[in-house]
Amino acid sequence: MSLAGKTVIVTGSNSGIGLGVARSFAGAGAKIVLNSFTDNDDDHKLAKDMSEEFGTEVRYIQADMSKGDQCRALIEKAGACDILVNNAGIQHVAPIDEFPQDKWDAIIAINMSSAFHTTAAALPMMRKAGWGRIINIASAHGLRASPFKSAYVTAKHGVVGMTKTVGLETAKEQITCNAICPGYVLTPLVEAQIPDTAKEYNMSEDEVIEKVILAKQPSKEFATVEQIGDLAVFLASDSAAQITGQALPVDGGWTAA
Repeated sequence: MSLAGKTVIVTGSNSGIGLGVARSFAGAGAKIVLNSFTDNDDDHKLAKDMSEEFGTEVRYIQADMSKGDQCRALIEKAGACDILVNNAGIQHVAPIDEFPQDKWDAIIAINMSSAFHTTAAALPMMRKAGWGRIINIASAHGLRASPFKSAYVTAKHGVVGMTKTVGLETAKEQITCNAICPGYVLTPLVEAQIPDTAKEYNMSEDEVIEKVILAKQPSKEFATVEQIGDLAVFLASDSAAQITGQALPVDGGWTAA
């Protein structure tokens, strides 16, 4: 499908799932706004290279998703937002009684509160245009819990709840809001968890991938960033106009039970 003329803002999109989603939308002809908290030559080169590869407009706008005012400023600086993909996220693993307060605050701010701020800023633009799509990258952890991930699980459950609320608030408009709930996707975020998890279980990293991480995914395969991106593009299509307020797992069957 073609999304030519549509502007897509993807938060946390200079790597991992966010970059994969942005690339899928660029492949559909949309204008792309990439984002992260950094602002260096590599970030702007990434946008330039993507623009040349896909033949569409790609910009990079720095904004710290832990700060509500910067979340809202990102939308305003973009100047338009037809499709908003709330993807920014961080992780920390620790027992709840040992969980650092600053890590809790940062995870809640970046993984959950940022989506509130960007959505609140983008909705007036979508309403003025008479059309819009909000796609929240939640997680299988928005539907299921795991030990030692209290902040992440709390934030992702919150994102799923907000998705349902926004879906209901916009149900009579040409605006939808859905959450994609990936299981394990081999991204820098997941890769960073592997050594600590291996130590926790006293296993090699290969063993922990097979027996611990992918043990939760009956398919025994990682999802890919391309699969997440393609689903996001579908949710932006007219074929998905009656899908709203939903949490859609891409988890190899993890949440089926």
